[in-house]
Amino acid sequence: MNKGNEKICFARCKAEGQLYNGIIRDNAFFVVDGDPLKGKLTPMRISFPVDRVSLLPPLNFKQIWCIGKNYIDHIKELNGKDIPKEPVIFLKSANTLVGSGGFIRIPRWAGAVHYEGELAVVIGKEGKNIKASDAFDYVLGYTILNDVTARDLQSKDGQWTRCKNFDTFAPVGPGILLTKELSSNTTLETRVNGKTVQSATLNQMIFSIPRLIEHISRFTTLHAGDIISTGTPKGIGPIRPGDMVEVEISGIGILKNPCTGD
Repeated sequence: MNKGNEKICFARCKAEGQLYNGIIRDNAFFVVDGDPLKGKLTPMRISFPVDRVSLLPPLNFKQIWCIGKNYIDHIKELNGKDIPKEPVIFLKSANTLVGSGGFIRIPRWAGAVHYEGELAVVIGKEGKNIKASDAFDYVLGYTILNDVTARDLQSKDGQWTRCKNFDTFAPVGPGILLTKELSSNTTLETRVNGKTVQSATLNQMIFSIPRLIEHISRFTTLHAGDIISTGTPKGIGPIRPGDMVEVEISGIGILKNPCTGD
């Protein structure tokens, strides 16, 4: 599937009533047979324009591990002062997942709801007690996740289960860039209705990707198909029905989701 040093962006879609695996290249979806967790991807000589298909979450992710407070400036905008000594971890359930292009449904009673653009790491094989020095051996690739949060409920509840787990509160995609490592200068940008609201590089994270994999695998087994969303930079803010949210990470693409009421 590779052309020279081209990196593959694996995705899934629904088109003409059928579900397909494929790769995204040059605004087209090229159908493949196979699954990156199982190895070889074989081209099938079928393609669709990306804007003519419904993109799905690129895998049926098993566990959605999320990291809070992993950018110093984000901690400050939440009125926090102390930098965590260990990664702050929480889970999202599978019902939160929606693909690029899918609606973020915002309940009218939930109060303020915020976007949080994030880089997400996809685990490629099972591991426990993984050393940071070996962590990239367990990486399948990288995708984008929008950790949508009901901010008023987060403050009200004093913990994060309800505010993070509304249906559609984890848009993910558009695909998985199949590579072990990303440059520390990789950029993340979030836009709401075309206006840039978040802009950062991965080297601004407090805890690196190997450190996160090491930390989580000390207390639980990481499985192939798990995802670790690595935290959001500063610039969080509200989204409302009618808004369009885009999270772009260089090399991966654009996760794009309209908002609607629920």
